[in-house]
Amino acid sequence: MRSDRLSVNSSRKPIGIILLVIFFTAGALICSVVMLALAFPGGILDPIWRLRPDARTDFQEFGTWSIALMATVGAACGLAAFGLARGAEWGRHLAIGVLTVNLVGDTFNAVFRHDLRTLIGLPIGGLMIWYLVRRARKLESAPEQ
Repeated sequence: MRSDRLSVNSSRKPIGIILLVIFFTAGALICSVVMLALAFPGGILDPIWRLRPDARTDFQEFGTWSIALMATVGAACGLAAFGLARGAEWGRHLAIGVLTVNLVGDTFNAVFRHDLRTLIGLPIGGLMIWYLVRRARKLESAPEQ
């Protein structure tokens, strides 16, 4: 009976992974909304620009490339969420990659655009990467059953 409980409990996803799956899923959904708002300006989704008015201007500078950029980021977030949810090693690697690119972007925005608000992303993204790396090391050192 005890071994049954262990096998059931070992198949549960850790809360950290569940939260990261939610985080990346939300990122993919937000990218989809932004893509639609960019593709159909003046439409029903236009109020989203009230959250960060300068974002609209920034995206408009890229032109139609901004839609491709959001599609790429959204796909990466969606795939990372899927891979993490499945417990796939590639999902963990992709999540670390997405978070690393985000950290580089936050650093760039803080240094070159003087947007110090982006600095909040550094410790948060760093902790997420640390968790994913630590989690992988735990799994590697776990004894086989």
